[in-house]
Amino acid sequence: MQITTVFIDRDGVINEDSPDYIKSVEAFHFLPKSPQAFALLKSHHLSAMVITNQSIIGRGWVTEEGLEAIFQTMRQGIEAAGGAVDDIFFCPHTPEEGCHCRKPKPGLIEDACRTHGIDSATTVMIGDSAKDILCGKAAGCAATILVRTGNGENALSALIKSGTNPDHVADTLFDAVRWVIDTQKQ
Repeated sequence: MQITTVFIDRDGVINEDSPDYIKSVEAFHFLPKSPQAFALLKSHHLSAMVITNQSIIGRGWVTEEGLEAIFQTMRQGIEAAGGAVDDIFFCPHTPEEGCHCRKPKPGLIEDACRTHGIDSATTVMIGDSAKDILCGKAAGCAATILVRTGNGENALSALIKSGTNPDHVADTLFDAVRWVIDTQKQ
């Protein structure tokens, strides 16, 4: 499997999730070793892009400027660990809006591939929800990885019941990235 780009969900994968949503810089807390996962990707010349639903915009709970401040905090922590976020694609819509970009629809990954000239068959999607895995599969990613952080355990049960399995299950984002790198060597 030859991978060029890794798409990564944010809440529950990079940072701690919250039932109250991440609405401020103060609510953003990295999960252990997630910034180092980005450093590992960078050291292996793999592009890392964040693909995230952020209905907090559509719900009017946070402005785009407020969301950008959270993204900036995330980027700074990742860069401090030696990593990089090559781009961020987010859906600002509520589930009721029926947009093309809200996961599990593949719009965000399709936009990222079009913007950066990426073949989706050379990408991996890492997430903690069934939506992330379904999005990656619908977009034609080479592999989907479910992490057990965030909503991962519940998502795994739901995916198994639906007959849709991720290509790999990892405990953390760091473990998922190690799997991607290990499969590159094969």
